[in-house]
Amino acid sequence: MTAPRIPITILMAEDDPDDRLLTQEAFAECRLDNPLKFAVDGEQLMDYLYRRGPFVDEAAYPMPGLILLDLNMPRKDGREALREIKAHPELRRIPVVILTTSKAEEDVVASYKDGANSFITKPVSFAALINVVQALGNYWLQIVDLPAEAAGGKA
Repeated sequence: MTAPRIPITILMAEDDPDDRLLTQEAFAECRLDNPLKFAVDGEQLMDYLYRRGPFVDEAAYPMPGLILLDLNMPRKDGREALREIKAHPELRRIPVVILTTSKAEEDVVASYKDGANSFITKPVSFAALINVVQALGNYWLQIVDLPAEAAGGKA
């Protein structure tokens, strides 16, 4: 018998407030109960992961079990953040799904080279976004077995 899954926290790095809101609404529409946290750029993403500044409270800002990462953000873009995450011995275990408007082949190739676990081009309609969120939920939150620490357990 399989133990019940503890909902992992999902951290989305996205600078566009409309995209953040639509993603939040798509999660609600898909009835995904996972906590969804946001960072507005790559610097804030890294502050969250390193527990700097306003993100020191582990109860309020749990370590994510999955990161959704936009490539094109101010201050530190997603490319730089991805390389930093995958170079860090403790952060590299967190799956990173690129969710971006880019369709450029060089972005796809570079993202996988730098350690991305998936690359998804953002859909243009809300209905298509719901399909993407459902697929993400099915795969990353139901099918895949993630490390126990991704759900707040101990490794």
